[in-house]
Amino acid sequence: MASFALAPILLLAGLASASSSDKRGLVFTPNPNFPGDNQIWVQNGSDLTWYYNYQSQPSPAYASISQQQFEFVPMMWGVTDNLNDTTFLTQVKALIDQGTNITHVLGFNEPDGSTSNGGSDIEPRDAAQAWVLNFEPLGKMGIKLGLPATTGGPDGLPWLKQFLANCSDIVSTGSQKKNCTWDFVPVHWYDNFAGLASLIGERRATWPDADIWVTEYAFANQDLETTQEFFNQTLDYFDKLDYIARYTYFGAFRSKTSNVGPNASFLNNGGRLTDIGSWYLGFGATNVKPTSTNAASSTGIMSSWIIGGVGLMAVYMTRLM
Repeated sequence: MASFALAPILLLAGLASASSSDKRGLVFTPNPNFPGDNQIWVQNGSDLTWYYNYQSQPSPAYASISQQQFEFVPMMWGVTDNLNDTTFLTQVKALIDQGTNITHVLGFNEPDGSTSNGGSDIEPRDAAQAWVLNFEPLGKMGIKLGLPATTGGPDGLPWLKQFLANCSDIVSTGSQKKNCTWDFVPVHWYDNFAGLASLIGERRATWPDADIWVTEYAFANQDLETTQEFFNQTLDYFDKLDYIARYTYFGAFRSKTSNVGPNASFLNNGGRLTDIGSWYLGFGATNVKPTSTNAASSTGIMSSWIIGGVGLMAVYMTRLM
């Protein structure tokens, strides 16, 4: 009886497992139809240490989890018609006053991209004015500032350069030239690995001492083999480079709701972890196809105790033998 009960665990022990990394985070996209999916990313043993949700406020799904366990990084997604709006600054300061340890914040989401494609579509000068009012005060408080995350397109770097020029013009006084402050460069990418490496290289050539955060990435709309090859190649690449400080793969959703292709997702259509989803969390392969419909178990997902206990059970069985 015991041997049958342990068979699934021993089978899991033979599956491939991903490397562990404290750089790994979550682009949180809540699923209102399946709220239980939100807890998959914070199960016991998960490698994910931080998240952002395109907003200035933490997600209610993680209200009971401490900042030390799962760090929330606020983002100012875009700007309003009122360029003097300091709502973001006020809200981040309020979190700090309430005891939340905010250490980093993120700038605007794809300001060089159109709103129809998910960008915030901001003119560099308007973004600069909003930055001076909302981000510069946070920088003076010791919070690390992430530049606006432009698209991976050719307009991204020119937009950033114009933004920084406008920003410096705004903060300069009289004949004294002052630069806006920032600490790291977020990048987005949805094509092949060579292009991603080139984009990162371009940013490092422009700012040689800058840390890079890859805050959205995937190889969109590819077959499963190509998608998995890209995924594994990027994790190895990011984890080996010291200047890649953090990264967040864009896949925390079910396959049928993915807008970057069905094979990029962390979950299949039934809510089970795909290989990519399980690898990203630091667990072993599941052999669950993204487009399959087989549902998760009654516990909601594959037991984290089973996955986390693979090594322990393997040792136990070795001793028995």
